[in-house]
Amino acid sequence: MIEIEVLGAPPPPAGALGEGRLRRLCVLAAASAGVEDGHLAIEFVARERIARLNAEHRGRSAPTDVLSFPIDGATPLRGAVRELGDVVICPEHTADLREAVLHGVLHLVGMDHECDEGEMLALQAELLRWESLPASAGAAESESAACERGVGGPGMRSLPPDAAAR
Repeated sequence: MIEIEVLGAPPPPAGALGEGRLRRLCVLAAASAGVEDGHLAIEFVARERIARLNAEHRGRSAPTDVLSFPIDGATPLRGAVRELGDVVICPEHTADLREAVLHGVLHLVGMDHECDEGEMLALQAELLRWESLPASAGAAESESAACERGVGGPGMRSLPPDAAAR
């Protein structure tokens, strides 16, 4: 099971994301990499804090929408809870909180759009589409249909057919 700790709160209307939807997004992103157990934290911060973190960790002195800080990654650990890491989101700089959550968690499980050939962003778009469907409609999508569209990159597992309903 994926344990999710939420720090801070997105201001309205971004606050409409809700705990259930936030959890669903995290589980979808993690499941796309075959990760079914672990702990992660999502923190919502002001532009000043994300600008400081961006400068400190990426050498870019400007605010951004989302930063990820992986810890254990997608590698299973024996006898310990996998600490996936932290996702820091600045709602002021985020057009779509759902996309920011997915993007951040995909980084925690080892994906990187800066060095892949578009797989992460394609998967992110597909997960956004699945997440926006009613749970029963998303569950009806077959894994083979996702594979035919090229969702997931080398070494990435397609979502199980029932993932959207979890």
